[in-house]
Amino acid sequence: MAENEGVHTMSDGPQYQLKRTVVLVGMMGSGKTAVGRALAQQLNVPFVDSDAAIEQAAASSIADIFARDGEAFFRKREAEVLRRLLSGPPGIVSTGGGAFLAEANRDVIEQMGMAVWLDADLEILWERVRHKDTRPLLRTADPKATLAKLFKDRNPTYSLAGLKITVDAGASIAQTTQSVVDTLATRPDILETL
Repeated sequence: MAENEGVHTMSDGPQYQLKRTVVLVGMMGSGKTAVGRALAQQLNVPFVDSDAAIEQAAASSIADIFARDGEAFFRKREAEVLRRLLSGPPGIVSTGGGAFLAEANRDVIEQMGMAVWLDADLEILWERVRHKDTRPLLRTADPKATLAKLFKDRNPTYSLAGLKITVDAGASIAQTTQSVVDTLATRPDILETL
């Protein structure tokens, strides 16, 4: 590994070194992928969307994997991909909404990285996902009710994440990303300010 790899160098702000992989968790629509990309760019580290990595490995979309092989098969592949991503150099990983629900995944993240929960309220989530057809779990007669049930069922588990960021309705991706950086910077074992 090159000496400066993973060190953020920007002359007009603080410099950072990411010590552990940050795994963004939370509901679909909370901004894990958008914030994850911006965060990785700001910290000058790799970014991987675990769903995209699964799709690439399977040469198939998440929706097709769900339809063809079922959710249990998908969750097994998801756990394998997550462990592989956490085994690499420190970076940013965004996960699918269900990844953190599995205790084995939470344990691996806790041992090898740091989970950061992007906590967005239900109305923000609905506004972001209601016009997308890429969410297999929302292919129901009443997608908003389905989202509300997932929200109610999953939030207690998301609250087990090591760090929590509240996603404000009016906040831009850059503002939410800065909130994540500021929170991570309070943990020098994860993000060291140089």
